[in-house]
Amino acid sequence: MEGPEMKIARFSSCRGVAFEINPNRRNPFAIGSPPKQEERIGTWLWLPWTRTSSFKVLPQPHTISPTRSRTSSHFCDIDIDADDVELEFIAEVQEIEKQEKANGVKAQKLLPKIDPPRRSRLSIILLHQGFTVYKGLFLVCMTLNVVALALSAAGYFPYGKSRATLFSIGNILALTLCRSEAVLRVIFWLAVKSIGRPYVSLRIKTATTSFLQSVGGIHSGCGVSAIAWLVYSLVVTLKNKDKTSPVIIGVAFTILSLILLSSLAAFPLLRHLHHNVFERTHRFAGWMALILLWLFILLSISYEPDSDSHIYDMTMSKVVKKQEFWFTLAITVLIVIPWLSIRKVPVSVSAPSSHASIIKFEGGVQAGLLGRISPSPLSEWHAFGIISDGKKEHMMLAGAVGDFTKSLISTPPKHLWVRTMHFAGLPYLVNLYQRVLLVATGSGICVFLSFLLQPSKADVCLIWVAKDIELNFGKEIRDLVNKHSKEKVIVHDTAISGRPNVAEMSVTAAIRWNVEVVIVTSNPEGSRDVLRACKRVNIPAFGPIWDS
Repeated sequence: MEGPEMKIARFSSCRGVAFEINPNRRNPFAIGSPPKQEERIGTWLWLPWTRTSSFKVLPQPHTISPTRSRTSSHFCDIDIDADDVELEFIAEVQEIEKQEKANGVKAQKLLPKIDPPRRSRLSIILLHQGFTVYKGLFLVCMTLNVVALALSAAGYFPYGKSRATLFSIGNILALTLCRSEAVLRVIFWLAVKSIGRPYVSLRIKTATTSFLQSVGGIHSGCGVSAIAWLVYSLVVTLKNKDKTSPVIIGVAFTILSLILLSSLAAFPLLRHLHHNVFERTHRFAGWMALILLWLFILLSISYEPDSDSHIYDMTMSKVVKKQEFWFTLAITVLIVIPWLSIRKVPVSVSAPSSHASIIKFEGGVQAGLLGRISPSPLSEWHAFGIISDGKKEHMMLAGAVGDFTKSLISTPPKHLWVRTMHFAGLPYLVNLYQRVLLVATGSGICVFLSFLLQPSKADVCLIWVAKDIELNFGKEIRDLVNKHSKEKVIVHDTAISGRPNVAEMSVTAAIRWNVEVVIVTSNPEGSRDVLRACKRVNIPAFGPIWDS
């Protein structure tokens, strides 16, 4: 007669302890059965993870056991005699499930389970976010420019017809402002200082967050509008080509070609599939267009169409009177500023696993800022969240998802190029609010860790979902999370407790902690699910957009 069927279950306690009841030896991490004459019961292994107010039973079939390359400290195995405790164990499981169902009624009513169909990463980014603020800002810019262009072409806006080139350059200035890290750093700082106060309406804060996160829509809209105005300017010029120089027309056509190339490289599909191609084309085509724009401005100002010899006569007094000159000068300054902050600095790179690396730099950094690093400054730049206690050093956690990040693990560099002027993004706007839930998956934790290590205007709570946390991210990252209040942190290790419903977990935590806003950093599908779940229960939530 065969022995009784063995049952395996894995527990998570109220302090985030996970342990496994595993009476067989198929699990390489199970503790062997003690001698028959001595009956032994395992003990709890307490870890400093705060999970929930109750523990959850996650049943597993006995054919499945966790796969690891070494023993994990995230759970302990307990040897028991199944004949003695199986009935008691089943009764306890049923009782716990009843309690969890009773406690979870509110969240389940608020958040009906909806399993969205699986989509490609790009379709999630572009098509399944609905009508976003980004798209709204793009349409506003396009509409204003198209109306002005149509009125100019119809003769109702003579200034636009005579100064079409100025409108094109003005759009280029606007799109440069929207991508200037120095300008945005100032704007984000002013926003936090002016409206990041308890008495300011939450609606104003969330509207500001939506706008600042989506200024890329203005960048894109002005880019397309600049091309339209330049085409219109060339059409008007060619109709009166006897009043201009063929050289000026040739330079203008070349600028148009470069701007078109830069815009095509930024097309979402190409940008998503070939990011390095986009980055280099966008940069070098833009630089060449700027150089030629200076040539175009100087030639246009100095050209004398009424003279018999069509000579070029340029004086400084003529130059400084032209708006085109000042616009182009502003564009140049904005583009040059970030490159003045580039330095080659020593770094210390360690790899706790083949999945991530930790890069350390000297100097403390304010919470919420991001930084750019590069192995070769003219070819590529990579942005990462910064982890810092604000004192002597800061570091970046780089997940191994591309050639550069993988090379950090295989061949750790001694030096890297950095932009010492760090920039502000969505994480910086945590400072606008009084109580915030931060939701991160995988290496996305890096953009939030500084808020756990430094004093912050916001009272932050954290959910972090990742696989094999200590194995993949190292003891150092785990210990940094431990420094925050244990009552405000939920850490879910999917290798121990399985894949959770992060959206439902986020809503439940947001309600329990009574937060003002949820900010998530995850993959496109994960971020989308959290944002939709929060929207269904009227909780403001923000996550990365495709043009972040």
